[in-house]
Amino acid sequence: MEVTLHNTTQKLCVIGDPVLHSKSPLIQNTMLRALGLDYIYLCQPVPRGRAGEWLKCAAFAGYAGFNATMPHKEELLPLMDELDEDARMYGAVNTVCIRDGKYYGFNTDGKGFLASLRHAGVNTAGQRVLVLGAGGAAKAVAPKLCQEGAARAVYVANRTAEKARALCAPWGERMIPADFRPETLAELAAQCSLVVNCTNLGMEGTTGQFADFSFLDALPAGAAVCDLIYAPAETELLRQARMRGFTALNGLGMLIWQAVFALEHFTRTSIDGAAMLPLVEEALKAQSR
Repeated sequence: MEVTLHNTTQKLCVIGDPVLHSKSPLIQNTMLRALGLDYIYLCQPVPRGRAGEWLKCAAFAGYAGFNATMPHKEELLPLMDELDEDARMYGAVNTVCIRDGKYYGFNTDGKGFLASLRHAGVNTAGQRVLVLGAGGAAKAVAPKLCQEGAARAVYVANRTAEKARALCAPWGERMIPADFRPETLAELAAQCSLVVNCTNLGMEGTTGQFADFSFLDALPAGAAVCDLIYAPAETELLRQARMRGFTALNGLGMLIWQAVFALEHFTRTSIDGAAMLPLVEEALKAQSR
């Protein structure tokens, strides 16, 4: 990708451990070039436990901000001068803006997820949603589905009951824990218009109950299945969903939309995310060729 640099060019980056596999630089630089904004987006490895040191380095080096992936999202939370509502809700920060020596923390994951659903024509308002898993990915989407009535109710099915209960506890009857038995999944699927996979279900090499897709047969007509995995683009879960005639979405849309919202924070610019999607998708395809 051709990138033009000036003495006025402002620096952005993504930090993580590991992070060199990240698609964020390609996504963000594609959007920055299309928008004609004078920024450059880099990739910066930061070892676990060193986010506080990085904050000082980033400010000294004149960074306008950065994104954070694992394992830094939670570590950054108490180091911020100000937090947005989603960062507080998740207890994690994925976007940091540095302005006048202060650190402003945001979380765009949940907002990006909902935007990806809307863009794909999936409406969750007043509907029931089945979320598979209660780990980090589920923590990014399940609360956002409950917030502001984005979904009528969210069922969180997980192998470890304690983790599901812990995720659901703050939301009362709007978020309901469940086990991962095939019969339970089928019973819940029959009530839901959307299934969101936050586990390795359907990934190559999964066996046993985690490769049992029979619960998809219980979904009502017109339901959608979303897998937050985006590589491969079509997991076995999504293939099974398509075979049954359901809308099947991978996690690429969420990845791009959360990047759009992060870039809005960095640049204080309103961005047409729908216009950015095809440009970014083409750039990602070109990179994989």
